[in-house]
Amino acid sequence: MSIESMMVLFLIATVDAQVPGGGGFDENYVVTWGNVLKLNQGREVQLSMDKTAGAAFESKHKFGSGFFQMRIKLPPKDSAGVVTAFYLTSKGDTHDEVDFEFLGNRDGKPIQIQTNVFNNGQGNREQKFVLWFDPSTDFHTYGILWNPYQIVFYVDKIPIRIFKNNKKYGVGYPSKPMTVIASLWNGEGWATDGGKAKINWSYAPFKANFQSFSDSGCHADGGNINAEACGSTTYYWNTIQYSRLSANETTAFKNVRAKYVTYDYCSDKRRFPVPPTECRLNQ
Repeated sequence: MSIESMMVLFLIATVDAQVPGGGGFDENYVVTWGNVLKLNQGREVQLSMDKTAGAAFESKHKFGSGFFQMRIKLPPKDSAGVVTAFYLTSKGDTHDEVDFEFLGNRDGKPIQIQTNVFNNGQGNREQKFVLWFDPSTDFHTYGILWNPYQIVFYVDKIPIRIFKNNKKYGVGYPSKPMTVIASLWNGEGWATDGGKAKINWSYAPFKANFQSFSDSGCHADGGNINAEACGSTTYYWNTIQYSRLSANETTAFKNVRAKYVTYDYCSDKRRFPVPPTECRLNQ
């Protein structure tokens, strides 16, 4: 089955997981640094980056679980060295974090998505993908499901990566209150061809656009998550439906993994002669 057919299936089968509506930017988010332009009465935001600085915004609340989705259009043309990010983080040296990082590329070459999961400051769980579309020509929906059972990365409602909660096997799992952040920044030291492809500043300012700013998680603004409250099935993302992939999602997931993965830390024998425990558990 083609990826286009999968997308049609998900539009039908995952109506409950559509991007939440309501809530403008100023209601749920705040600018943290850089050049941020609000458009369409706050329904869209544009981040700009030049030689002096990038830009970022973050949610007003911290969360203990949720289904966080944002529509993003990446900088066009030659964006080598430019990183657009959408992620959850608790910040600090022992932070938990769940990342989407979009790695710009030379004009005509594919933009890669790098995903990562941190627990207690420890990451090194990178997986990279190319996409079945050009993410710089239109908005697409990128989602992070985080609940007591699993973390799932979605692209246009199609799951591309799963990180299961396997604490009982000694695998760390993000459990600190996390903020939603979007940013645009200079990553030319590593992002494209291992840092060999530098930013072409003649294309600056680089601009990334964002939509969908609803509040879609369990608030956890104190120092700790209320596990009982944020794991409650009164939140749709904690119900049994979201504890595992559906049959259609599993088929689409396997299709993406077969066709679009460009790097998986679990297969990197140079870095990990013995694959980390979670690699076999996340299959």
